[in-house]
Amino acid sequence: MKRIVKNMLADKAKTMPILSFPSAQLLGVSVSELLSSPEMQAKGMLAVKERCPISASVSMMDLSVEAEAFGAQVHFFEDEVPVVTKGIIDDIEQAADIVVPAIGTGRTALYVQAVCEAKKQITDIPVFCGCIGPYSLASRLFDMTELMYACFDDEENTLLLLEKATQFIISYIKAFKAAGADGVVLAEPVAGMLSPNLAKQFSDPFVMRIFEAVNDENFVTVYHNCGNAVADMKESLAKIPADVFHFGNAVKLSEMLPAFLKDKVVMGNVDPVLFKTGSVQDVATQTLGILKECSVFENCMLSSGCDIPADAKWENLDAYFRTVGEFYA
Repeated sequence: MKRIVKNMLADKAKTMPILSFPSAQLLGVSVSELLSSPEMQAKGMLAVKERCPISASVSMMDLSVEAEAFGAQVHFFEDEVPVVTKGIIDDIEQAADIVVPAIGTGRTALYVQAVCEAKKQITDIPVFCGCIGPYSLASRLFDMTELMYACFDDEENTLLLLEKATQFIISYIKAFKAAGADGVVLAEPVAGMLSPNLAKQFSDPFVMRIFEAVNDENFVTVYHNCGNAVADMKESLAKIPADVFHFGNAVKLSEMLPAFLKDKVVMGNVDPVLFKTGSVQDVATQTLGILKECSVFENCMLSSGCDIPADAKWENLDAYFRTVGEFYA
């Protein structure tokens, strides 16, 4: 187990929820303004770190950046996370025409610089960058439903599309590493909609290649998947060379944990939407329930199940941290 992960695991009263966009509320700015500059993003990460007992700081989880770099159309909102509205190909056979963009294209340089700025200000805990996974990126470059059909109808071009997505992701994470990132949270949620056999062919091997390409003793790899089919994939996912596995609330975390070796940390999985729609008591109850159920596993750490919405209630976030602190006190 890597030193960074050991240090995180040694103090479970500090957790690593995917908590980035609610920092806009702390700064008194819109989400659009938060994402406007590296300096603003770094300020948001620092604001969360100063407000919350976290074990690692996670950069803005904007999963539209990578697809936009390829040329996909992105819709921007004032107070919500940007979303991809149209990919770059209409037919899987067009995968051969795709040119892998250089890092610096689109907003990639901005996000890399944000991590660099955050590292200057956050020195007592690790700083993790966020990046989309290969199958999830491919679905944004093409179409989620059409890509699934293509897995059956045109394996060759589907693998080619994934190859190009993988090449870009490796370069992107290496740029984050060069900027000082201590680890990466690789989000592969769309793969969580595949059958285990399809995931073994069209997601897992590419994730493995990415992690093998960026891995070293001082860089932490976190695999995130919040898909509904994850429970059926746990045996194959356990073979991915990640240091940390981060799962969504679609699965029962206590049923996932036995599949993973004790030197692999498993994180999750308080419903992220609950921070927005629930009450303080709702958040406290679910948080405590997961803690009681999973604390028997030494390699388990609490987290949110996915990226927490920008308009989450801070009183609910405070309830989460308070409940964790009281449990481990």
